[in-house]
Formats: sequence, structure tokens, C-alpha cells
Amino acid sequence: MVETDRIAALIEKSNLISRDLSWLQFNYRVLDQAKKSRRNFFDKLKFMAITSSNLDEFFMIRVGSLYNYIDYNKERVDFSGLREIPFKKKLLGEVRKFFDAQAEHYAGSIRPGFRKHGFDILRVSDLNEDEKQSVKDYFKKTIFPMLTPMVYDSYHTFPLLVNKLLIFGVITTDYGDETAKKRLSFIQIPANLPRFFEIYREDMLVFVPIEEIIRTHIGKLFRNINIESVSLLRITRNGDFTLEESDDIDANFLEELRRKLKTRRTGRVVRLELEENADQWMIRILKNRWHIEDDNIFTINKENNIFDYTAFWQIIGHNEFKNKVPKLHPPVKPISMLDVGSEETIFEILKGRDVMLHHPYNSIDTLLELLEKSADDPNVLSIKITIYRLAKDSRVTAALLKAAENGKHVSVLFEVKARFDEENNLKEAKRLQEAGCFVIYGIKELKTHTKLLLIVRKEEDKVTRYIHMSSGNYNETTSRLYTDWGVLTTNEVYAHDVSEFFNAITGHSLPTIYKYLITAPKDMRPQLIELIRNEAENAKKGLKSGIIIKINSLQDKQTIKELYKASQAGVPIKLIVRGICCLRPGREGLSENVQVISIVGQYLEHSRVYYFHNNGDPKIYGGSADVMVRSFDRRIESLFMVVDPLLKKEIMNMLDYNLRDNVNAYVMKEDGSYEMKKPNDEEPFNIHKRFFKLTKEEVEKVVLFP
Repeated sequence: MVETDRIAALIEKSNLISRDLSWLQFNYRVLDQAKKSRRNFFDKLKFMAITSSNLDEFFMIRVGSLYNYIDYNKERVDFSGLREIPFKKKLLGEVRKFFDAQAEHYAGSIRPGFRKHGFDILRVSDLNEDEKQSVKDYFKKTIFPMLTPMVYDSYHTFPLLVNKLLIFGVITTDYGDETAKKRLSFIQIPANLPRFFEIYREDMLVFVPIEEIIRTHIGKLFRNINIESVSLLRITRNGDFTLEESDDIDANFLEELRRKLKTRRTGRVVRLELEENADQWMIRILKNRWHIEDDNIFTINKENNIFDYTAFWQIIGHNEFKNKVPKLHPPVKPISMLDVGSEETIFEILKGRDVMLHHPYNSIDTLLELLEKSADDPNVLSIKITIYRLAKDSRVTAALLKAAENGKHVSVLFEVKARFDEENNLKEAKRLQEAGCFVIYGIKELKTHTKLLLIVRKEEDKVTRYIHMSSGNYNETTSRLYTDWGVLTTNEVYAHDVSEFFNAITGHSLPTIYKYLITAPKDMRPQLIELIRNEAENAKKGLKSGIIIKINSLQDKQTIKELYKASQAGVPIKLIVRGICCLRPGREGLSENVQVISIVGQYLEHSRVYYFHNNGDPKIYGGSADVMVRSFDRRIESLFMVVDPLLKKEIMNMLDYNLRDNVNAYVMKEDGSYEMKKPNDEEPFNIHKRFFKLTKEEVEKVVLFP
């Protein structure tokens, strides 16, 4: 208890919130979506699946990063003030609380709702004889040929067990030999098999977990020997191999880690999930083998739970339920294009005005139409684009391929280090390269995260450059699910800046200054800090001031320090941070003027906006960068200034709506926890619905910090 109190006191004393503990708070907010009575049941399943995939990534990346320090005896002090070992115990203890909360909600609220919604998850023993025969046939014809038992004993080395696969650990002995040694074998369930076998009944659809089918017929794999025990398990390995993303690793240790990890065949195990009553002899072997402790082991109640809630995607996506899954709201016309006639081409529109696209409320089709028309237009000379994540069967790739086939110069900076999208990006990049596109595979150790498009078109006696700058990826699938925004323009200042930036990242050029762009890794942190300091100076002079920042994550210590100073100078600061927030709001003498909210709801909030009041002449920036060390120091990023008066109003309205939301908003408290925003007898204000109804009149009357 004394140690627990000491840790709690250290955490409370720190002026910063632990990044990893803050992330856990975010996943609680996602889990809360699965509890909302207003949500469709299949939506609740979706959010349960998301919490599970989030937790997998958390262990692979964040817990993995922590183990890089522990395994190589390096010192690390968390934002909470804790050293690596005490912090590991605290972190895994908090993860266990979340894990238990997940399981409790599944068993108490999700599982009982299956039959009411037309399906159930059943074991083989729950089936009738005809259904059992169907399962037996499926095992014999499809599953059995794919399974490979791998024994571990004095004659066989320990097998390579794959990250995140369901695995059976089977203990066997020889028949009739009481002195025979136990043997441990592993059976990995192939990832390319469906998680559930589907059985249609008159009144419902039955999903039979593949692991239960294998468990029922496991004797077919161990003939003429005694099966002592069968235990289901799942491991999560350290996936923190993209070390440039490890914000808390210093440069010298980063180089040392790169060298050491070259000798590591696989990531170390950071989590072991086991079903209840798993074989203790096997557990001792696994703990010794993987150098893990009890706090790395998470137990699943096999009577009331299943492994890995991402299995629900098979149910959510099933044709049987396509009419039960909520339909996406159709997009509406962009505010800046409300008066555009159908006869105008996209080139004509953009020569007359800047256009803001706010996804998913506005369709990405306007941007795709520009790309596709550019691919065919004989007057288009070249296309340059940065790509981070693409949709499968991407229209962006198709347009670029077409442009190359039509003889246009196509340059693509393809980031092949985009976490978990590496394979797809390499495949798409290769297709483009083979078609004749000039493809650049990232820049040294930096990850290219900026989202820019430059199209050069010959028009009569001059050349016009069409620019797109965005907070989100060129991905038509996620544009229906993520909130993002971008600007389409032919403004020559943007065109000059973006051209210079492309020359810097694809060639050997070092532009001295941009007028409308702020770029990383060189200039972004100091320029944002200068904008924050300007607000503080205005407040000290008695001038109007204010800061509103909407981002995914807030972690950079230097920027947080400046926000604290601005708060102490009297600047009202409103932060809309979806995920990690290491700033501590509302602390006396430090951050009384800082408010933090997080919006988690139907759409994933992905937009970034930086608003500075500037004594009534607002400076507004948007782009792909969060306030993180990796964004400022280890990524190629850009933020662009918004200069068009109508677009500035649109962005101000976006921030105003976010701050008014009382359906999806959570308020961050000083201790780092969150609570739902209280409506105070107001009408429900849900931005994920209200943006579809936005009018130009509303946009034009918006005022921030009146």
C-alpha cells in the first residue's frame, strides 16, 4: 500500500499527464460508445471491435516501446515521474482494469443481446446433430488440412508463434507409460480462415468460433497418445520496429536500438492472453521462455467470453444484417460551392474561388474528379502528390496510372513506413513505378505524413497550378468515416509554397521561407510557439486573445510549457484533443484558463486546426500535424494558413460546433480522467449530425472569443 500511495503521489505531483495512461482513458471513451443506449446494437459491436484492435496496437507499440528500455537496461522517466519498472507495473495494472471493464460489458450487456438481434455465438456442443455433422465436414475438408501441430521438446526447438493469432497449447503423454514426460505442442489457427463457421437456422444465424471447432476435433491431430490438457492462448509481440515513431526515445539510444533489433528475429512477447484454467505447466514454460511476469498475463473466461472482439467484424459485415447496420448519411454540397452550376468544370470553379471540403459531410468525389479529369486532360502537364494511406482498389492510384499512361509527368512521394499499411503501400508504389511514375519511397529516417497535391495545367498562354492541402489521407474509404478537411485552390502564393516544398522533399533544395506554409521537421515547433507567445503578449497588454486547437494528440513538452505560460498570462485556451493529452488542464497557478474536451462518436475525429485570435485578426492553420515530438522532429509535415475570408469563417464555425457539442464531448479533468459533457438543459447538439445541416448564413455569423 505504501508503494501504491507513493506512485499515486508522484503522478498527482507531475504537471504532465502520462501519455500511455492518457491513451487508456481514450479507449475508455471508445468503450463508452458501446454502452450508449442511443446506439444501434451493431454499432455497439463495432465499438467493441475497435477497443480490441486499439488495445492490440497499444501493446505492440506503446508497451513494446517501454520494453525496449527494460530489455536493454536503459533509463526512462515517464511524464508521470515514474521510472520504467514502477511505471510498467502501474501501466499494466491500469490495462487490467480496462480489460476487466471490457469483459464485464461484453458478458453483461453485449452477449445477452445476440438472440434479440437475430444471431448467436454457440459452441459445437450447443448444436443439433445435423449441424454438428456440418461442422465435422467443415473441419475435415477445410480446417484439418491447414493445421500443423508443432511439438516443443528436447528434440524440437521452440516454434515461432505468430503475433495475434489464436493458438492452442496441447500437453500430451504416451499411453500406458506413467513415467513418460509431458510434451507441449502448439497449433496455430491460420489467419486466412474465417473466425466463425456460419449455420443458418429458421429463426437466426449461428456463428461457431473456429477455435471451438478445432477443440472439439483436436484428437484427430494427436492419434494414439494421451491428451492431458488443451489451452487456448494468444500473444502480442513488441511491434515498435518503426523507431522513428518512438517519441520518447533519445537519438543515441535510437541508433543503438536499430543495431540491436537487426539481430532480433521477432518482437518480444509483451502480453499473453490465456483462457481460464489453462495448464499451469505450460504457463511456467511460456513465462520462462518469454521472460514475462504475471502482470503480462490476461485471463479470458471461456464460458462467458471470447478472445479478441475484432471477430465481430465478420458479424457486422454479414449480408444478413446489412439492413440492420446504420446507413451513412449522404454527403452534402460544400458551403463554398453552393452556388456552383452543374455546367462548370472543376478547373473553372477553382480558378474563381478556393473550395473547402469537410469530410465526411462533403464528398471526396470533388477531389477525385479533379484527379481523374487531370489524368485525361491533354492540357495537364504534371501531377505531384504525397501518399500516406490509400483505399483498396484506390481511385487515386487508378487516376495516377492513367495520367502516366497518357504521358504526363507523375511524381509520387509514397510513405512505405505508414504503420500497418506497409505492405499495401509497397504494392501500390510498385504499380505506379512500373507504369512510369517517378516514385520516391520516403525520406531517410523521416516519415512523410504531409498531405499535398500539385497539378500543373497549361491554359492558353500561361500555366495554372491546382493545389490541394489536407489534414487527411487520399483515401476514399476513410473519408466516409473520418472527419477531415482540406482546401482546393489556384492561389499563386499557395502554389509557390507547395512547389517549393515538393522540391525540398523530392530533390536537394532548402527554401528559406514560406509565406502560407509551416513545415516540419525544421520550423513547425518554433513557429507554433511564436504564435502562442503572441497571444500571451496580447493578453499582457490588455488586448483580445485566445487559442483554440483541434488535434488528435497533444504530447510535445515544449509546446505544452508555452500553453501553460499563455494560460498564466490570461489567454483563454480551448483544446479539442481526441486521443492522448499530456497537458493537465485547470490546475491552480498553472492552467486555470485551459479547457480540454475530447469528441468521440460516430465518426473518428481526425481534423487538425490551429486558431489564434490575434486581437481580432485571426490566424488559422490546418494540416496533418499533431502537437507531438514525432510530428515536429521525425516527420515531414506541413500546416497551411487559411486566407480566404469564407473559408476562415467555415473553420471558425467548425471549432464553434465542436465546442458546442454536448452529445459526443467528454471534458478532461485535472487528474487526467474524463466525464461526459453535461448539457445543462440545452438541446442535444451532435456535430456528427449538425454539419450535414450547415448553412452559409450560420457560417457567416460565427464569432469566436466575442
